[in-house]
Amino acid sequence: MTDKNREIIFLEPELKENVWGGNRLVTEFHYRDEGDGIGECWGISAHPHGDCKIAEGTWKGKTLSWLYREHRELFGNVKAPEFPLLVKIIDAKEKLSIQVHPDDAYAKEHENGSLGKTECWYVLDCPEDAELVIGHNAKTREELADMVHAGRYEELIRRVPVKKGDCVQIIPGTIHAITPGMLILETQQSSDVTYRVYDYGRLVNGKPRPIHVEQSIEVTNVPDLSDKTGIKHFANLSPNELHELVSCEFYRMWKLDVDGSFEMEQSHPFLLVSVLSGEGRLDGRPIHKGMHMILPDGYGNVYVNGRVELMLTTVNCTK
Repeated sequence: MTDKNREIIFLEPELKENVWGGNRLVTEFHYRDEGDGIGECWGISAHPHGDCKIAEGTWKGKTLSWLYREHRELFGNVKAPEFPLLVKIIDAKEKLSIQVHPDDAYAKEHENGSLGKTECWYVLDCPEDAELVIGHNAKTREELADMVHAGRYEELIRRVPVKKGDCVQIIPGTIHAITPGMLILETQQSSDVTYRVYDYGRLVNGKPRPIHVEQSIEVTNVPDLSDKTGIKHFANLSPNELHELVSCEFYRMWKLDVDGSFEMEQSHPFLLVSVLSGEGRLDGRPIHKGMHMILPDGYGNVYVNGRVELMLTTVNCTK
């Protein structure tokens, strides 16, 4: 292990304006306040549409994609040609489009070699009676196509109640949508491929956003498979203990609520850390709500002090 393997990689988030975005990423997470309707913070990303810069230290000013390309040893020499994960925070003031994502095979063939998009939502906050759109009611692909072409979206979609602390795994082919008032941490494959099924007739700069009807019909799972992943409930977790939320082909996620102090070993190819609330210290370095960082391969023991809520993520494959 070198000194560089003990260097925490702090990142500068990339912020996105969205037609459905609110202001909580500015007022609660204290990200920059330029622009209107900041709907997404790409906190850990090496994707071309939002490549985070290193905030300080040896590689200050370099992008995460550059660091992954030039210093793969910091990431356990994983085989993925591009940095494989993307972590974002989403603030939905209005409805997001009803959408669906392709898997790796479809995206590679039809989207210029892109990854597909498996993703996981962790509900940071939501209204008391919140629902998410997850899944659909069509029994056959023909019925799905008929419903989409006829605009029978309310009949098509499935609404599911959710609460703060819920975790939802969204596999490719699942029709889904985030609803107003939701604040979500999303962990996903590093992909920006989204097929819109329906966008409520909204106009952006006087024009409707593209709708991807045929692609959506092609990639949607029929019958729907969302009930096989389900919603897991993780409210009121015991402090100072790692709680695994999800383990799938692409990533593993843990929630850690520190109250006082906690010690663990970073034994993964790399560990993504997002601070969801509170403040404290990580190996003596101040951390607070809204910060995102990476602990590289071989980092070793990690000491966290304070009252702070963390999401930890790593890869679950080396392909």
